[in-house]
Amino acid sequence: MKVSCFTFLRNAEILGYPFIESILSALPLCDEFIINIGPSEDNTLELVRGIGDPKIRIVESCWNEKMQVKGYVYGQQKNIAHFNCTGDWAFYLEGDEVLHEDDIPLIRAAMEKHLPDEKVEALVFDYFHFYGNHQTVAWSPGWYRRAPRIIRNSLRSYSPDGLFFLVLASNKRGRYPRAVPVGATIYHYGWVRSEEEMNRKSEKVERYWSKVPKRIDYSQIDQAVLRSFEGTHPAVMSRWLPRETCSLFQADPGHILTNREKKHRFLAKLERLFGLEFSKKHYKLV
Repeated sequence: MKVSCFTFLRNAEILGYPFIESILSALPLCDEFIINIGPSEDNTLELVRGIGDPKIRIVESCWNEKMQVKGYVYGQQKNIAHFNCTGDWAFYLEGDEVLHEDDIPLIRAAMEKHLPDEKVEALVFDYFHFYGNHQTVAWSPGWYRRAPRIIRNSLRSYSPDGLFFLVLASNKRGRYPRAVPVGATIYHYGWVRSEEEMNRKSEKVERYWSKVPKRIDYSQIDQAVLRSFEGTHPAVMSRWLPRETCSLFQADPGHILTNREKKHRFLAKLERLFGLEFSKKHYKLV
């Protein structure tokens, strides 16, 4: 079994991504790591080269700056990396997503188990979305709780807008991949960066969705969706995360709920009452 990991990066250093930690966390799992690096204003390319692992293969790409509709340029860049993968499985990991070392044997075992069964097209991970600080996670129907990150590399698949995988069942239609859960977790640190870095990201990214950047204020969130994190972080994150301990992130007590947050509160109540789940699922369980 050959495993390809892949990602795409641009300005990852100045935008505060833990991208080196992300890459290092997955290297023990993969036989090759394809990293598509776009033209950057920082040292992203040099820092990736500095890892010095022979598994890493760098692809330097151009971006279509005129493509500013629904983030499709992100789909293009993700596909460039994906289409350079040569393994049996292709494992997509974003620059702010990290694997826990304890989960590596479990992930490899799942790929080995399901490789002979072509009905299984993808493997689904659970998620920790850290918010505000590294001891707080966001948990609600508005934050996806699971996502397919490993896909069989012999499929006709692609990623629209870079957000998920679609399998081409015909020349005209795509469908979500048939998937099974791994039982492992991806640690997502995007909302732990400083507000300055998050706002810098907003300024550089929102235009690809034809949007005007909005000022991000971590305190403007529904406190009800925030939970304390009781586990351990991946060891590779020890230098990136602050050393000091912290408690549950506290939202602005005067925050006025948006209509979207009111909707998610209602859905969360239905989940608790009836054992349902309303978060987005870009896959079909088999």
